[in-house]
Amino acid sequence: MRLKFLLKPGWLALTLVVFTFAITCFTLLAPWQFSRNTEREHQNAALRESFSGQPRSLEQLLPHGAAPDQRTEWHLVAMKGTYLPEGEVVARLRSVQGEAAFEVLTPFRTVEGTVVLVDRGYVRLDDKSRALPFAPPPTGTVDIVTRARHDEKDGKNRDAFADESTGGKLQSYVVDSQVVARAAKLDIRPGYFQLDVNQPGVLGALPLPQTDAGPFFSYALQWIAFGAMALMGWLYFTVRELKPGGALATERPQRRKSVAEMLAEDERSEVAT
Repeated sequence: MRLKFLLKPGWLALTLVVFTFAITCFTLLAPWQFSRNTEREHQNAALRESFSGQPRSLEQLLPHGAAPDQRTEWHLVAMKGTYLPEGEVVARLRSVQGEAAFEVLTPFRTVEGTVVLVDRGYVRLDDKSRALPFAPPPTGTVDIVTRARHDEKDGKNRDAFADESTGGKLQSYVVDSQVVARAAKLDIRPGYFQLDVNQPGVLGALPLPQTDAGPFFSYALQWIAFGAMALMGWLYFTVRELKPGGALATERPQRRKSVAEMLAEDERSEVAT
């Protein structure tokens, strides 16, 4: 039967590669890009709302100690309280507008007694890759307007550290309220709050993300197309192999002789007789 070629090792290997690639496109790569597109849509919606919306109190936006999520991230939060500079940590290995920077993370105690982490913005590096000197936060009670952000996560779960390379200043690898909480020995609620320009204590205000749709939806469609093309190519070559003379056929159909070959054979037969 012609279908026996489907069991040949080479064809089985090709089939495995094609179907593995197609399944990966349909179940992993395309859904991943769709999810990134959804995240971008949520982010853009939150940013647009924050541009025109009024700041809310911490409990109004995040009641009962809730952490910021996709629904609440980037929303404006108004707080009143005092900075706690003794618990300050500097986040290292950051990039702001394409240049290396540090972000300054300072705990802030609200007048209600809740401690939150405030990202005061960025500072550049000196020629020895250390954070340039930056201004301390203001003393006393201040009113600030911030943007709610969810904590970053470090896959290695590293704590803040201080050594000679940091000049004794506590540094962390991510902006994570719980890393700062352990370093400062404070009870800091989850999430952090990013200062905008002209706010008390702000350094270099971090730029806001662009509100464009991004390429994620088109990337998802491309992965679906790649998976479909792989399957269609496999089907095409399968049909071709079912016909006589396929690339994997063990028996080749006899080629028709040309007129010259037939005349030459006739001449040879006449000479032989």
